[in-house]
Amino acid sequence: MPPLVIDGQGLTLQAIAQVARSARPVVLAPRARWRMAASRGRVAAALARGEILYGITTGFGKLADVAIPPAQARRLQENLLRSHAAGVGEPLPVPVVRAMMLLRANALARGYSGVRPEVVERLLELLNRGIHPVVPSRGSLGASGDLAPLAHLALVLIGRGWAEVDGRVLPGDRALAQRDLEPLTLEPKEGLALINGTQAMTALGALAVEEGLYLAAVADVAGALTLQALRGIPAAFDPRIHALRPHPGQQAAAAHLRALLAGSRLVTEPGQVRVQDAYSLRCMPQVHGAVRDALAHAARVLAVEANSVTDNPLIFPDPDPDPEAAAEGARREGDPAAAGAGAGAARGGDDAARGPDGSAGGRGMVGCGGSRADGGAGELDPGPALAGLAEASVPQAGDGWGGVGGDVLSGGNFHGEPVALVLDYAAIALAELANIAERRIERLVNPQLSGLPAFLTRRGGLHSGLMLAQYTAAALVAENKTLAVPASVDSIPSSANQEDHVSMGMIAALKLARVVEHVRHVLAIELLCAAQALDLVGPEGLSPATATVYRAVRAAVPPLGDDRELAPDIARLAGLLERRRIPLPLPQAVGLPDALTAVPDAGWPGGAGERIGSGLDAGRVGSEPEPARERGPGDEGRAGWESDAEHLRSAPDGAGGDAS
Repeated sequence: MPPLVIDGQGLTLQAIAQVARSARPVVLAPRARWRMAASRGRVAAALARGEILYGITTGFGKLADVAIPPAQARRLQENLLRSHAAGVGEPLPVPVVRAMMLLRANALARGYSGVRPEVVERLLELLNRGIHPVVPSRGSLGASGDLAPLAHLALVLIGRGWAEVDGRVLPGDRALAQRDLEPLTLEPKEGLALINGTQAMTALGALAVEEGLYLAAVADVAGALTLQALRGIPAAFDPRIHALRPHPGQQAAAAHLRALLAGSRLVTEPGQVRVQDAYSLRCMPQVHGAVRDALAHAARVLAVEANSVTDNPLIFPDPDPDPEAAAEGARREGDPAAAGAGAGAARGGDDAARGPDGSAGGRGMVGCGGSRADGGAGELDPGPALAGLAEASVPQAGDGWGGVGGDVLSGGNFHGEPVALVLDYAAIALAELANIAERRIERLVNPQLSGLPAFLTRRGGLHSGLMLAQYTAAALVAENKTLAVPASVDSIPSSANQEDHVSMGMIAALKLARVVEHVRHVLAIELLCAAQALDLVGPEGLSPATATVYRAVRAAVPPLGDDRELAPDIARLAGLLERRRIPLPLPQAVGLPDALTAVPDAGWPGGAGERIGSGLDAGRVGSEPEPARERGPGDEGRAGWESDAEHLRSAPDGAGGDAS
């Protein structure tokens, strides 16, 4: 997988998931180094002039009026990290920590935080070399950003705190030594810049929403299996119905269900068995589609947040170098490859790593790794993939690149309200996805509703069959209802009432992650029950598309004869869903949601408007997908969102090795 080049603007949810769940390397774009150095020059000039600036020559929060002598400015930054590392609770999973590291680096790369490029490069070096800080999950109020989680993350940069390397948890200094790295000495403003942001809630939320969009498509597949097992009526998915209510998600879900059921000999016509189905079958497009739309909105907001500057105070150099100026500066310094990379970065994407002729050029960037002679286990060895990336020359204070002028402005971009609100919204939406799936499970196991043997066993009485599987689903959706209570409506003042309104965004993110876990298990239970019901009905009449899924379920879990422990079956299917091993046989009918690959259309340094779609493939909404084909041997491993299969694999413990 090619390196991801970050400049603070072009990061997508898809890229976040790739870096979080695999070993995709990340490097800093040359033009970002120019911009960061310009804002750093403004901080250096302010210190030289003796200016009083929040968090640079003052205390923090309620202590903002306490002046700090310049001689203590460096110690202030280290004290900040140590005092704010007050988190508790189980550590965040490694993929979430990796996403946090990427997001914080991307925010700093915008160049408005006054930090040296070396800080971001070292953070990326930790990410690329598989040094993952141990970050307790509790302690953030969501304003000023995620202070405690980010403090735990940043401590490892200075050789403190704890980090996981190759599956072992080590003190920060020993973790760095494992990769032949020295602790970083922070300059004034850099500690504050590392922890003042929304990257913990955004990382956790982005991964949860990304999986939620996948699970919304899985719900269509599970529902299509259930509908066939119950001899349901697909007429409710007629495109003429949904054209009259053109919500994008509803139309896409209806089209997906029509494609999934095409060719089925188990479905019925209205009046053949019953006139119409219960809501949990008939209204799948309306409910599943609304969930899709809610998640797409959340993904759009998270994409904006992933490319935002959430620090305080913010540094606005004057003059403010743009990408073309950065490229010109590189040319002045005699680095044509860097000049080409700077200009290419203005176009966005991986062009930032290319020279004027489109080829990789220049010297290797500091902090990008490269081959280690000893090839430490679990460490990324990008080798030639990173060898040609250009290192732009960095401007210094007073050289005409914004080193002495400009504004330092205090604001509130660290407030997590935009993220908190959409994560609460996403939790409500996904709770509904599980609610309707649980009702379909009940219809499968209830003989009065299904016409099948009670609890899907032919030996009822002596055997209880899948009775308790529905209990588990009911317990999970009941817990989801408590988790769906919004966190963002709460606020508890802190810092002696200086910070008198907070977002609780991290709490919203933690709740959403738990809801996603529960939805995954509820859908696993529906797949388990639907496959068992189809064994009783006879799976030979399944549509070609859903027959693929039925075979995948049966390859993982055998039919239920005599009673056995159900927990391993549920866990196995849930694990397949988590690793995206349950096929989505019609990816062209689902489409990769636009929101996963879109970024704000903000320009450089920042503008208005979005280049983000509805969250669904608008070109296919309301139209029929291509017919399904029977998948051949070996196809199951490639089913689903096939183009994204690699990044959807969970990172192993001590991630940093190959995502194989």
